[in-house]
Amino acid sequence: MNLNGIKLAWLGHATFRIETPAGKTVIVDPWVMGNPACPPKDRDVKKVDVLLCTHGHGDHIGDAVEIANRHNPKVVGIFELCAWLQKKGAQQTSPMNKGGTQTVGDIKVTMVHADHSCGIQDGEEIIYGGEACGYVIEFANGVKIYHAGDTNVFGDMQIIRDLYAPDIAMLPIGDHYTMGPREAAYACNLLQAKTVIPMHFGTFPLLTGTPGALQKLVPAVEVIEMRPGVTMA
Repeated sequence: MNLNGIKLAWLGHATFRIETPAGKTVIVDPWVMGNPACPPKDRDVKKVDVLLCTHGHGDHIGDAVEIANRHNPKVVGIFELCAWLQKKGAQQTSPMNKGGTQTVGDIKVTMVHADHSCGIQDGEEIIYGGEACGYVIEFANGVKIYHAGDTNVFGDMQIIRDLYAPDIAMLPIGDHYTMGPREAAYACNLLQAKTVIPMHFGTFPLLTGTPGALQKLVPAVEVIEMRPGVTMA
């Protein structure tokens, strides 16, 4: 995996911290404080310039409100989710929708489809949070990372390959709430990314998929099993 100056850390579940070559910090799906897979040293967010939120479930935006209020980053999400976050105090929301591309800081962000539900737990109510999505993140050095969000496999992943050709694909493999290794292997064939980083596995007993099971199904793909809190560069 050639990150070409990008620093990448998996904080467990679907949460990633990315430092761009220019030193900007991006967090995808900010769930750190209550995330049992996140190392204690990473639960106190010191700096963030951009939050990317794939959907409104608590295991993906559990700390978005607190982080947004404390650090005032640019917050990217689908329109309805951004509207909710703005009501909760986020000052710099940058809403978008599927198929759109925008520049945020020093990255280009394209919102792509994900096949999943999206409801926001707001007190005792579950409210509509728009649709779930994924992101293709393009860095100034040319590297493109696809974070699939929560999803099962869908045929239009081939469109993501054809239009955006991501170098690295972050794919959920846990099963039960997302695709497991079998569907993730099919996604690998559709996407044709050089490197796949499994996510959304092992956090809870229900999430039984493993990187090893995926690797057996796609022996020609570089499957990297990241360790929570360890930074790759």
